[in-house]
Amino acid sequence: MAQLHHHPFSAASRFVRLVLAEYDETADFIEEKPWVRDPALLLMNPAGTLPIFVDDNEAVVSGGAVVAEYLVETKGARMGEVRLMPEHAADRAEVRRLVEWFSRKLHGEVTDYLVTEKIYKRRMTPAEGKTSPDPAAIRAARANIRYHLQYIGYLASRRNWLAGRELTLADFAAAAEISCIDYLGEVPWDADETAKAWYARIKSRPSFRSLLTDTLRGVPASTHYADLDF
Repeated sequence: MAQLHHHPFSAASRFVRLVLAEYDETADFIEEKPWVRDPALLLMNPAGTLPIFVDDNEAVVSGGAVVAEYLVETKGARMGEVRLMPEHAADRAEVRRLVEWFSRKLHGEVTDYLVTEKIYKRRMTPAEGKTSPDPAAIRAARANIRYHLQYIGYLASRRNWLAGRELTLADFAAAAEISCIDYLGEVPWDADETAKAWYARIKSRPSFRSLLTDTLRGVPASTHYADLDF
């Protein structure tokens, strides 16, 4: 069986989990510590980052966006219209632009700060670099999330889904990031009703169910996290 080396609150890992579920594909989930440079993981991915997908054919694919497109190419064809990537090159370019926006910019300005300070640091040992949460990083994330939420609302108000008429990888890349932030109760949903409506649509999909059951000892989910109607 295929394997996914991941962490439940790695947004890139969640992105891949959503795509796997959307294609009704199964894999053994192997939980890793993103803050530890494990020699075994470095052999598979010299960057030392998650996720790492090991397919049935022993192909090793690393990185959320790369794994997602690999799944589109290898698993998505049999799904007919549910391809998650558009037919035309210009439309695919827009999907890739947004995947990079959410996976890099939203992640770097919001998700990484909050997950590192409020989740990862709770799990680290002193030998692994444990320090107290950085209030400045949390404040920066809370300021930046409003801008990103407004951008999601802007896209959703002009298109059926974020990248165009059809559901694509762009929606799952954004939702993976937002789901981590929402678990922590750090999404100001009152800031943009259109973004909130888009998220309600995507988190109501069957592929989202496993994410909504994720729990973390010592860090409870926000009260509305698993509520499909908020």
